[in-house]
Amino acid sequence: GVASGTDALRFAMMAAGVKQGETVITVPNTFIATTEAISQAGAHIDFVDIDEKTYNMDVQSLQAYFETQCVIDDKTGRPVNKKTRRIVSAIIPVHLYGQMADMGSIKEIAERYKLIVIEDACQAHGAEYLSQRMSPPLMGGGQGEGVWRKAGSIGHAAAFSFYPGKNLGAFGEAGAVTTSDAEIARKIRIIRDHGQAQKYYHDVEGYNGRLDAIQAGILHKKLKRLAEGNEKRRQSASLYNKLLSQVNGVVTPYEPDWSRAVYHLYVIRAKNREELQKHLTEKKIGTGLHYPLPLHLQKAYANLGYKEGDFPITEKVALEILSLPMYPGLTESQQKYVVQCLKHLQ
Repeated sequence: GVASGTDALRFAMMAAGVKQGETVITVPNTFIATTEAISQAGAHIDFVDIDEKTYNMDVQSLQAYFETQCVIDDKTGRPVNKKTRRIVSAIIPVHLYGQMADMGSIKEIAERYKLIVIEDACQAHGAEYLSQRMSPPLMGGGQGEGVWRKAGSIGHAAAFSFYPGKNLGAFGEAGAVTTSDAEIARKIRIIRDHGQAQKYYHDVEGYNGRLDAIQAGILHKKLKRLAEGNEKRRQSASLYNKLLSQVNGVVTPYEPDWSRAVYHLYVIRAKNREELQKHLTEKKIGTGLHYPLPLHLQKAYANLGYKEGDFPITEKVALEILSLPMYPGLTESQQKYVVQCLKHLQ
């Protein structure tokens, strides 16, 4: 347990071996905490585009990055970005909106280039991935078997946020790292607690990044209801999909057959997004934009040198996305009202 999802990402990278000045690859369609953690771990940020259906890391764009922008370092065997001359050491796939990225394909690429994989599972508590393409040691079975793997169980480590609005939320800031690597776990326990394995004896300079005991207690109780809440979200998503199939111009979330999403957010796409949002607001229906301005175009990252057009799918999606109400207590009548309001704009 750690103090936040951002701490979880940062500590996971540090403990897994990401070094100062190395490059970590992620996507621009995520909350800034993903990239804050990369910078705060002392690494450099590089982006690849997203898949237009899942809104998660596009595997083809990831492979193209290594093939077109990198050379292989003779000493480490790792890719080096030809422009920045930085070694690429890690990938952070983001399981956005409660759906996992294509972890089998990402792991294959990571193993090919000797890279660390840190899952950003901050929105994906309980989400699952059918690991048909993963190697037997990771699958826990023989070649060709398919096993449903939980978010946070596939990478070298994974980060979870327990911000109050998440599927599993605390009463304040909180987070956690999961890993099956005992050494990574040991290092994180030291990093989060001022660099000490024994009180007042500091092996390294660490951080005050512990999980508050009261938040841990609350999460322990709420964890028992996570699966039930996720199932209610999935049922609500299914009903939305059915109801919205009657609304022209609306793209509903895509869930591949290898995915079991938990719908932290239910995000539609529409060309007239602003008009829809304004109309729903007038009808007292809350909506959200996750996220309206991609990270590569944010003022905070102007120094990275990206420009409009560099990640066209991310930029296209950002202009069309709209998050509709989604939570375990959402009723069928409320969903029908939301959709009826959308129909009135046709």
